[in-house]
Amino acid sequence: MAEISSTKNSRMKSVRIDMTPMVDLAFLLVTFFMLTTTLSKPTLMNLTMPEKSEDPVETSERVTTTLVLDKNNQLYYYQGAEDPQVFKTDYSASGLRKLALEMVKKGAAIHKDAIFIIKPTDQASYQNVVDVLDEMTITNVKVYAVQKLYPQEVALIDQYKAKHNIQ
Repeated sequence: MAEISSTKNSRMKSVRIDMTPMVDLAFLLVTFFMLTTTLSKPTLMNLTMPEKSEDPVETSERVTTTLVLDKNNQLYYYQGAEDPQVFKTDYSASGLRKLALEMVKKGAAIHKDAIFIIKPTDQASYQNVVDVLDEMTITNVKVYAVQKLYPQEVALIDQYKAKHNIQ
């Protein structure tokens, strides 16, 4: 543990302490605290699923917006189903959030809930879907759904891309 050594010419004695047991104890304590601590737990997003019903839901095309998530963080949207015009936006506060807030306000003006239909392409990233769902929560959109993309919608987006030279 400790030893005292002295030299013949010196009247002072030096003390040498063996630190090995203290280092062992420190590593045991570090290991103990690492194994017993709780790491951050993943948080979950609440998802409310509608009840199954055969009756179609009545809505207004003026408050229904379809979001198409594409590769390279590209986001397209159109409103309604008859002769839709495609527009491009981004995931920022001045893009998707502004659009969602406008639609919620428009829906409140005609006493309807704004409805967003989220349709990711095969090339869209998982992060894009999470970003859109987060924006739906932030802007207090009550009705939204994630659905598959139909061939007619793919053709509509491809026409928009060709018209605006987007890859």
